[in-house]
Amino acid sequence: MTTLMYIAIILAAVIAIVLILAALRPNTFRIERSIDINAPADKIFPLINDYKNWGSWSPYEHVDPAMQRTFSGAPSGKGSVYEWSGNKNIGHGRMEILDATPSSKIVIKLDFFSPFEAHNIAEFTMRPLGSTTTVTWAMHGPAPYMAKIMHMVFKMDRMVGGQFQQGLTSMKAVAEK
Repeated sequence: MTTLMYIAIILAAVIAIVLILAALRPNTFRIERSIDINAPADKIFPLINDYKNWGSWSPYEHVDPAMQRTFSGAPSGKGSVYEWSGNKNIGHGRMEILDATPSSKIVIKLDFFSPFEAHNIAEFTMRPLGSTTTVTWAMHGPAPYMAKIMHMVFKMDRMVGGQFQQGLTSMKAVAEK
């Protein structure tokens, strides 16, 4: 056999291993981060429940200064809709608040249309603990086969989790003012 054949066989084996390992990964994913904020939940809740307040804390609001935003539906809470369209770094997507339990929990349907399509759920929970509130930002959804392969290369928990932590830190700064 030639050296080229050995390289082809090794390459085929590596690709097969990656494809098999991807197939064995879970069919769903979950990313979450939490922070303790020295403020009552009723001061934090409006920062999340009204999309127009996201500019003060969300790490995604400043990725593309020219991003187009559209607000529709209810002004805040259940039925509130926020759509965005921006450059290749922010893409195009839509969020709709499905449930908003005052000062406790907000559930958001999160749809990405580009640069990739994905349909997930984001949840913000607030748990009062004395004079502080623990805020948890989570996202979960399906992990189709192609996403499983991508998640092997791009560590989504590290990448998106870091952005969640950055957003929670900004939210803490705003809420504690």
